Amino acid sequence: MLTVSDGVIAGTREDRSGEALAGALAAAGYEVDQRRVVADGVDTVAEALSEMSAGFEGLIVTTGGTGFTERDLTPEGTRAVIEREAPGLAEAMRLVNPLGRLSRGVAGIIGRTIVLNTPGSTKGCVECFEAVADVLPHALALLAGERLH
Repeated sequence: MLTVSDGVIAGTREDRSGEALAGALAAAGYEVDQRRVVADGVDTVAEALSEMSAGFEGLIVTTGGTGFTERDLTPEGTRAVIEREAPGLAEAMRLVNPLGRLSRGVAGIIGRTIVLNTPGSTKGCVECFEAVADVLPHALALLAGERLH
């Protein structure tokens, strides 16, 4: 799990969305074995996602940096490292709430890892994750090479 926030890095803001997202992931049965926080920016996000996905098979969910401000660059950092986009996941996440249409978040694949960008609000990140949580086990099984009927 990756929180993208200048404020959290600077110590001026608590990582509330990270806490909420970690709780939602745990409730859905995922083991959150790594939590990181990086400053907003294309390079910081790309570097963190590259490091986190190296040798990893599973799910990485980001929170923050998907909006319209000039520092909201999580989608650009994500696109720099994903090998294939998963637009259906991103579209489903945007549909959960009218404000979701303002999210520029992407979803994609790095090796055998799915990356999901969610908003930095506590409600938004949880809603977006929950919007696709039902299909993620199937997607992860396919990436792991399982033949599903």
